Amino acid sequence: MGFGSYDESEQENQQSDTDLDDSDGVSVHQNDHDGKATFETGASNEELIDQLQSMKDDGDDE
Repeated sequence: MGFGSYDESEQENQQSDTDLDDSDGVSVHQNDHDGKATFETGASNEELIDQLQSMKDDGDDE
């Protein structure tokens, strides 16, 4: 078998625990937020684009 290969019989023989208790899960709606989030950067779009380009250029040096 090569890298990334698997024996299909292993897949068929796996057992899963189907006796899960609902209380073991996490509620994804526990901390829902219906408000609005805003922030001020203090920089213009042009300054932000220049900063992004500078960061991209620095990443090319690695």
